[in-house]
Amino acid sequence: MPKNWRTRAAAVVAGTGMLAATAACSGGGGGDSLSGVEIEVAARWTGTEQTNFEQVLDLFAQETGATVTYASTGEDLGAFLGPRIEGGNPPDVAILPQPGLLAEYAEQEALQPLNEATAGVVSEHYSPYWQELGTVDGQLYGVMLKAAHKSIVWYRPEAFQAAGVTPPASWDELVDTTSATLSDAGEVPWAMCGASGWTLTDWFENVYLSQAGPENYDALVAREIPWTDDTVVAALESLAQIWGDENLLGGGTDGAISTDFPTCVTQVFGQQQGAMVYEGDFVAATVGDAGATVGDTAQVFPFPAVGDMAPVVVGGDIAVAMSDSEGAQELLQFLASPEAGTEWAGLGGYLSPNSDVAADAYPDELTQQLAQTILDAGDNVRYDLSDQVPSAFGATEGSGMWAVLQDFLRDPGDPEATAQALEDAAAEADQG
Repeated sequence: MPKNWRTRAAAVVAGTGMLAATAACSGGGGGDSLSGVEIEVAARWTGTEQTNFEQVLDLFAQETGATVTYASTGEDLGAFLGPRIEGGNPPDVAILPQPGLLAEYAEQEALQPLNEATAGVVSEHYSPYWQELGTVDGQLYGVMLKAAHKSIVWYRPEAFQAAGVTPPASWDELVDTTSATLSDAGEVPWAMCGASGWTLTDWFENVYLSQAGPENYDALVAREIPWTDDTVVAALESLAQIWGDENLLGGGTDGAISTDFPTCVTQVFGQQQGAMVYEGDFVAATVGDAGATVGDTAQVFPFPAVGDMAPVVVGGDIAVAMSDSEGAQELLQFLASPEAGTEWAGLGGYLSPNSDVAADAYPDELTQQLAQTILDAGDNVRYDLSDQVPSAFGATEGSGMWAVLQDFLRDPGDPEATAQALEDAAAEADQG
């Protein structure tokens, strides 16, 4: 494989007249430029995800001569990183699951800013929005490494065919035609995953992004508008069109609020107790476990437009340098390159936020389609809102957004009161 990523990094530095001073970081040397250098990378991934990532790391090792060691942190990333940071022995590179964590570690001065060569590679291959997600107070710290597409609805074609419906093109069609016709035909339209509160935040984010638009979405994240804003109330009113009709929900309201993820997926594709379930591309693994086949007995359609445009909401993982050791920045340059993204794409179970990883790099039609929607959305793609706000508000079981939206699923009769509850919870999280 051509070492274009190294050539580009060197060119960035050379363009600033600083090549000699930063040659060790820019990667302009030969295939053994990092021979004898050991680099530790820490991430939460296990199983197939870990195996595929290690294959990408092996490619870097082959090209540079470095020895790269992977450390699995377990689900509690903070419990792994905290003692290592306090002990002055952090991993060289860590993969963080949300921008909020990047900001927290940057404020603790636990991260190394991207050097000029690394930042140049990121600038070349990532849209401004993706770059901003890795930035704190104007300083670029992170490389968006892996995306999760959260704007698709999974459905069972057999149920659609039996009811005589097709995937909807708009929110109104989803509510008034698809869901209603399925219910009238004796099919349960929706399996909800309400016991897993994060799934409800994903529902809200898609509706809000489409209905209120990217600028309001960003303003809500930044607390530039309150959660009592009319745009929030309008999104809740839209959600209530589905959440408030017991006839559309598997097991009614009680079933919707008591079913977790991934049980909701199994209900649709394993037990045939629902026609649709909303969640991201990662549903594919559970679909297979349930005995269905992605692209055949399990298919998807885009989350329909509630406003002027269909939403594209993503989650994702961010690579950061936690030490200034030799090789850390060069590894980040490689991970930011189309070469690394293309290698990973071919292994499956991966979506790249890199603008220069082509859709045809992916091994199956569904992933190619999802990758293309991210590319087509450009700067209108938005990162999961609940992962950008303080975790006490956006990512804590039994409180914040999770709890408030679960209460709204139980009784969606008062969107204004729910908006006030969201504002109160956000204000409490702001106070720490």
